[in-house]
Amino acid sequence: MASKPIKVKARQPRGFGDRGAGDLRAQDRMIAVIKGVYERYGFEPVETPMFEYTDALGKFLPDSDRPNEGVFSLQDDDEQWLSLRYDLTAPLARHVAENFNDIALPYRSYRAGYVFRNEKPGPGRFRQFMQFDADSVGSPGVSADAEMCMMMADVMEALGIARGDYVIRVNNRKVLDGVLEAIGLGGAENAERRLTVLRALDKLDKFGFSGVRELLGKGRLDDSGGKGDFTKGAELDAESIERVLRLFDIGGTSFDAVDAQGAGEVRLAKASEAFGDNARVAEGLDELRQIAAMCQAAGYDDTRVLIDTSIVRGLEYYTGPVYEAELLFDVTNEKGQKVQFGSVGGGGRYDGLIARFRGEAIPATGFSIGVSRLMTALKNLGRLEESERTGPIVVTVMDRDRLADYQRLTTILRDGLNPRDADGHPVGPVVPVEMFQGNPKQFGKQLQYADRRNSPCVVIQGGDEKAAGMVQVKDLIEGKRLSAEIEDNATWRASRPAQVMVPESDLLDSVKKILAAQAADRLAGEGGSGDGASAPQVDA
Repeated sequence: MASKPIKVKARQPRGFGDRGAGDLRAQDRMIAVIKGVYERYGFEPVETPMFEYTDALGKFLPDSDRPNEGVFSLQDDDEQWLSLRYDLTAPLARHVAENFNDIALPYRSYRAGYVFRNEKPGPGRFRQFMQFDADSVGSPGVSADAEMCMMMADVMEALGIARGDYVIRVNNRKVLDGVLEAIGLGGAENAERRLTVLRALDKLDKFGFSGVRELLGKGRLDDSGGKGDFTKGAELDAESIERVLRLFDIGGTSFDAVDAQGAGEVRLAKASEAFGDNARVAEGLDELRQIAAMCQAAGYDDTRVLIDTSIVRGLEYYTGPVYEAELLFDVTNEKGQKVQFGSVGGGGRYDGLIARFRGEAIPATGFSIGVSRLMTALKNLGRLEESERTGPIVVTVMDRDRLADYQRLTTILRDGLNPRDADGHPVGPVVPVEMFQGNPKQFGKQLQYADRRNSPCVVIQGGDEKAAGMVQVKDLIEGKRLSAEIEDNATWRASRPAQVMVPESDLLDSVKKILAAQAADRLAGEGGSGDGASAPQVDA
């Protein structure tokens, strides 16, 4: 007796997800807007592979308690270890080092791609997600950092995020490092403890002051989910903990009431008063003053680019200014609480990363946008339209022995509705056209298929029409409207016809007229084109 075939269970790996056409099209539109801003600033595209040699990526992730340091790795057939990239910056450093003699410095590049984290998945926390980075390599001055902050502000506004709904917050790792020196954590022997402190500070928005105090002290027990996971702390004494947390009193919500134009100056003054006797802190604060002056001179005041000494950034490789793009409007979280949306991207200066390959310091700074998180933000703001996209025009199949005829009609429409310029490039938006490729046995199933695909119209040609050189075009959108709204025959006859019979030679013109009429209906339904004053929509 033949054994029953074993069926594989269809299931997604935890922390990974499928996405449909609507999300992908919206993402493409959003990336196109961001790309346009990057290119206005003179950045050019580059692409690096998803896999890198593990030693080239380095161990910079904050998840030091993970057995695999937060990355997915495998061994090649030549026993070399490879890892999926965890960000786009470390691969760029390898690319620059490997091609150093062939690139012009400063090297200004951008890239979008998926990155992978071998960490515990949860609500809104995925193991695969997309980032969109811009980096300037070979730029030693903080003017490059100021430019990054201004460019990120421009990205937010190009996507329709209004001033007042976002801010680019800027700090300096030199300030943080100097504060750690001031409490006795300087020197190579304390490198791991310094990272533990920084990782704890970076979790303020997640655990609050009480949780961060625990992480700076003996450690924190997480009872969520009933597991009781314990995270070992930095083991600072109580006085050192309070000194470190003064940075957050200086840069955090304590100064929300300060006039926006002076908020950055207040933060700088308070930080200098508290820690300015440390040379490292003083150097970092001076760089922040330069960034603030350059941004304000270019019209980016504290409401757009704000000095904030509470910003940390979790990655180890930052060496100077660090910054985050934060959205300020409220959303409802999974617990039903009103919370601020928070960060959608960040970055900073990493002057030592390329030196791992070349043995010499190469200055570099860059910014990374979390694409999926930013898409979620745009949906919350109503800036990401999810209106249903018009589907393909479907050429139906009436006679299975005339497939070549139907393919010919399909090509006439596909080419005629999608013109190209002299170089063969498409002109205007794509109008999809397809011949029905399923089982043509039941004609009604073909119309159901077209309806499910949101087709604007279908083309029908049976044997009689073919013999007469004619073809029918059925307007599905108008047909739906007529059947839903019109009850008497007189009104039906007086309305725009939902189905027409035309000579084959007039097929293209007939379809164009139907598409134009549908476009006019949509415009009328949206209230016309408006005055163009509203912010742009990033629609699906």
